[in-house]
Amino acid sequence: MPSRFSRFSPLSRLQAVGVCALPVVGLLAVAVFAPLPFSLAQPGMTADVLGENKGDPVITISGAKARETSGQLRMTTIEATGPDADIGLGDVLDGWFRTDRAVMPRDAVYPNGDSVEEIEDYNAEEMKKSQDTATEAALDHLGEKPDGIEVTLELADVGGPSAGLLFSLGIVDKLDGDGSGGDLTGGRVIAGTGTIDAGGKVGAVGGVALKTQAARRDGATVFLVPKAECSDAESELPKGLRLIPVTTLKGAVDSLVALEKGRGSVPSC
Repeated sequence: MPSRFSRFSPLSRLQAVGVCALPVVGLLAVAVFAPLPFSLAQPGMTADVLGENKGDPVITISGAKARETSGQLRMTTIEATGPDADIGLGDVLDGWFRTDRAVMPRDAVYPNGDSVEEIEDYNAEEMKKSQDTATEAALDHLGEKPDGIEVTLELADVGGPSAGLLFSLGIVDKLDGDGSGGDLTGGRVIAGTGTIDAGGKVGAVGGVALKTQAARRDGATVFLVPKAECSDAESELPKGLRLIPVTTLKGAVDSLVALEKGRGSVPSC
């Protein structure tokens, strides 16, 4: 007895492939046009914490004499697409293969809040906490009491905690320099990134490969990077930029003093 399915002729290989591929093509079409949970980032602005930002000094000290400094300590940033931006597959693929762009999970860039307003408020709060902690860490490093010295930090249009290390270094340089009359920078343009806690411990941040590009673009020759992120920083390291890994404020100060004086060990990634 002939099979009841014998009236259907066999599919050719080409037809079979075409039929089987239809769901895949459909998924790709959806992926191309549907927004994806990513943000695109690029090197952002940098600011010299020893100087001025938009006409105002970044660091103002009262209750103690502030030093005149040379050189620069530049905090670094990344610029990312907003939390409500529609990022498609084409955008992701383009960013994936460019060295001046990065594709990052949106939750890694905007971990709290859904609206632009919520995120701006959160970042402003994190910046304020970072400034307070950076001041506490710097004064503790110098053996100074916060009730005798008041530090005001102002940096417009920047949010988040990743400038903490550079704020602390700026305060140390303004008050004590290298500890023997010289500048902590040695007259160089030093850049870097990293959070800091009240005890002077440096924490990791995101986007360091983009931040090194921003630093070199703005004249830095040395970049202080949280030690845990050395490999990320090395991945797209611009020519002429030296990496110094740090884990503590004291370690960062010691490294810069050794670099300035040309003596002692300066760690490298």
